[in-house]
Amino acid sequence: MGKGFYISRPLGFVLLGLGVVSVLTIFSLSVVYTKEKRRNEVKSTNGTQAVTTAAPYSTPAPSNEPWDKYRLPDTLLPKYYNVTLWPRLVPDEHGMYIFNGKSGVAFTCVKETNLIIIHSNKLNLTLTSEKHHATLSGLGGTSAPGILKTWFQTQTQFMVIQLKEKLQVGKSYWLYMEFHGELSDDLEGFYKSQYTENGVKKVVATTQMQPTAARNAFPCFDEPSMKAVFHLTLLHPPGTVALANGMELGTERITIDSKEVLQTRFEPTQKMSTYLLAFIVSEFTKIQSPLEANVLIRIWGRREAIESGHGDYALNVTFPILKFLEKYYNTTYPLSKSDQVALPDFAAGAMENWGLVTYREQSLFYDPKVSSNEDKEWVVTVIAHELAHMWFGNLVTMRWWNDLWLNEGFASYVSYLGADYAEPTWNIKELMVQQQVQRAFAVDSLVSSHPLSSREDEIITPDQISQLFDTITYSKGAAVLRMLSEFLTESVFAKGLHYYLQEYAFSNTVYTDLWKKLQEVVDADSGIQLPDSVNEIMNRWILQMGFPVVTIDTRTGSISQQHFLIHPEAVVYKPSDYNYEWIVPIKWMKNGQNMGQHWLRNKTASYEPMKTETDWLLANLNVTGYYRVNYDPQNWERLLKQLTTNHKIIPVLNRGQIIDDAFNLARAQIISITLALRTTEYLYEEKEYIPWESAISNLQYFFLMFDRTEVYGPLQSYLRRKVQPLFDHFKVITSNWTQKPPRYMDQYNQVNAILMACKTGVKGCSELTSMWYRQWMKNPDSNPIAPNLKTTVYCTAIAAGGVEEWDFGWQMFRNCTIAAEARKLLFGLSCTRESWLLNRYLEFTTDPNLVRKQDVTSAIVYISGNVIGQPLVWDFIRANWKRLTEDYDDGFFFFGRLIQGITKKFSTKFELQQLQRFKEDIEASGFSFGMHAIEQAIEQTKANVKWVSENKANVMNWLTQQSA
Repeated sequence: MGKGFYISRPLGFVLLGLGVVSVLTIFSLSVVYTKEKRRNEVKSTNGTQAVTTAAPYSTPAPSNEPWDKYRLPDTLLPKYYNVTLWPRLVPDEHGMYIFNGKSGVAFTCVKETNLIIIHSNKLNLTLTSEKHHATLSGLGGTSAPGILKTWFQTQTQFMVIQLKEKLQVGKSYWLYMEFHGELSDDLEGFYKSQYTENGVKKVVATTQMQPTAARNAFPCFDEPSMKAVFHLTLLHPPGTVALANGMELGTERITIDSKEVLQTRFEPTQKMSTYLLAFIVSEFTKIQSPLEANVLIRIWGRREAIESGHGDYALNVTFPILKFLEKYYNTTYPLSKSDQVALPDFAAGAMENWGLVTYREQSLFYDPKVSSNEDKEWVVTVIAHELAHMWFGNLVTMRWWNDLWLNEGFASYVSYLGADYAEPTWNIKELMVQQQVQRAFAVDSLVSSHPLSSREDEIITPDQISQLFDTITYSKGAAVLRMLSEFLTESVFAKGLHYYLQEYAFSNTVYTDLWKKLQEVVDADSGIQLPDSVNEIMNRWILQMGFPVVTIDTRTGSISQQHFLIHPEAVVYKPSDYNYEWIVPIKWMKNGQNMGQHWLRNKTASYEPMKTETDWLLANLNVTGYYRVNYDPQNWERLLKQLTTNHKIIPVLNRGQIIDDAFNLARAQIISITLALRTTEYLYEEKEYIPWESAISNLQYFFLMFDRTEVYGPLQSYLRRKVQPLFDHFKVITSNWTQKPPRYMDQYNQVNAILMACKTGVKGCSELTSMWYRQWMKNPDSNPIAPNLKTTVYCTAIAAGGVEEWDFGWQMFRNCTIAAEARKLLFGLSCTRESWLLNRYLEFTTDPNLVRKQDVTSAIVYISGNVIGQPLVWDFIRANWKRLTEDYDDGFFFFGRLIQGITKKFSTKFELQQLQRFKEDIEASGFSFGMHAIEQAIEQTKANVKWVSENKANVMNWLTQQSA
């Protein structure tokens, strides 16, 4: 699934500099589910400093009855399903949108039992048979036992059928059911999406089954290892089109209860998991490619969007990415078609349903007249992510959700390879360091992190499964797989993937199956020298949380590692069997010359020390390893000197790394805060995007902590001097802002130049953005603002303006039909300095007719990033928590993102007390969604309070000295 997960690229790089750090969760993919409590209570030491301990996931209380357990018994194995569904796209007399269905499943008895236990969510489905909820018959001449009784087990979401006699081992049976349910608006299972076209409301019946919502649409064995073939039929109104995983076999008109409907049948699916099922009924239209290599590619969406060409880019890149992946995996795409559908309402970024991939509109549609570079990059990387799943995840599937990291981390990594193939001039693979590696660092340095892989018995309930869709799963998974492919080489890595896919096609695996296949390739290739087996190396990265900081002393030649924690006093829960050192691949350079690779296997090691006092060492070349680096003070000084004398000798990725490592080492009290600040002194000479983005991202913490204090002025002044040359540089190369920079990364950095110039008060910046915005206000039908600059311009112009500018932005948002543009306006509206406008905006988020439900979290988080809006949002959330929990009772990643975004600025003891009281109130209410995020927020707030008390004076003194 492409979540907010792996996600934060469309707006993230701009929003970081504008105070909305929480959009790190937008991509990401990306999407943090936070439903189940899995940490011990915060314990206090000496009444002052808190020590937090992360505990394993809690598991349900044991029960001897199979229907009280959340996992299916291993007695039955499905073979194929016949499913017919009839969604109504108009409300019934009660105002409800319903669907009718009937389904049958053929299954084999593999162990003796008199029970049929199958997933069915009673809250969503009502079975219509009066005597029994199902009928059972034998297949192949087998006689079926009679049904004794049937009931629903609500907590475990099972329908239980008790039989009068036991099923025969090795024999097959047919279970048939009829049912009806509601097309709800909760964005999961079988649900409805709505949009307006030419003034007419249109309804779409669509699906989101991952992870555990197929049971909401029809009774099924809803676990990933329960693979089967699905025969689907959809009934739908005339004038609509039906889509499913398989290709349409034909559509005919039939009459049911005097109503004329269309009946569309689909080719049987491949053997697949229930969470990959998808079916859609809509009035969408399509564009398609010619039939190439026996694969039909179709892009579906709203008629207005498709006819305006918004799906053209997706169509153009899909086929090249598919062909790249076929070559990369050395495995043919296993389906006859690839449908990709843009949905107006969709909780995730995208979903890899086999043959019918679903997307948010902004993840599939691109309009070159309106959309920015980051919008385009988002589209191509999300498409690559979902198509990567067609093999890795769909063809070969994890046995259970505890290995979700391999599924999503792999797709996140490969998405950069596919996007790089489709757009080779972008050099997009370099962005992976900031978008995945550093993003993972931020979460994995907390004690509330968790290992990539857990035991199966630790991930049981739907809430626990949903909780895994987080930054660790997506971004850390991508980072460690990138590291693996680097030290194995990409060709060895890809060959191992081919063997893995070849052996386990249409079946399920555990992560060690991949290690075995990679080891086979390594063993056959004498050129690969590893210090240990692939299994031993990689298990150290996935079975324990966190990552190391590698410290190199160039004076003595010593190397050591320790678990890096952003809060050094924190205590981490570590099971004894996972308490070992990482095996770290260290690529390094000396004085600009590559020194190859060194393996750090133990806690300490040694190498030949520097021979002269002028030699400098740089480790983790191009940031291929998942670790941070610290040096002795003398080597730090030599690196700083190199940056100020000739920074280009140091690779651009490592210039960004030096800044990012230094600031985080300082936050962890490993080096001084002034040393970290000194890594930014050379920036007046820097013109590259990656180091600037790294600096802005890290200095954002200073803005968060100090924008309400006396430090803010000197901080602005210091950064104004650093960004002025960059602002002037782009003014020159764009011919006074009339042209677009020719290089892709320069187009990104132009945004940083304007963003930071306006934020720090560079002369002429605010006037420039306000002028562009006023030109648009004079002619709303012709927006003169360059797509790449819109987010910054909307924000700065609305902040500098008043109600007229805000009302114009709101009207443009309401009229907007392009999701990417709407997202920019949604953010820009949050930048006003008028508190009454922010309060009005908050109230608008309570009305789904004004702000779509899928966008509510983003709007609230954006407002909280405004120094004026943050206390308004905090009051609003506490006052409306009960209503919000009712509106979002299934959680999704709503509460995690909300709490993370709102509390980013918390840095006082009073705010900490408010947050702790909020947690107590939530616990007293019995509501658990978001509790993990609240605990993380408490942990972060305690660290913020401590950091400010220890560093405020030093930062103020250093900044004052710089302006002297």
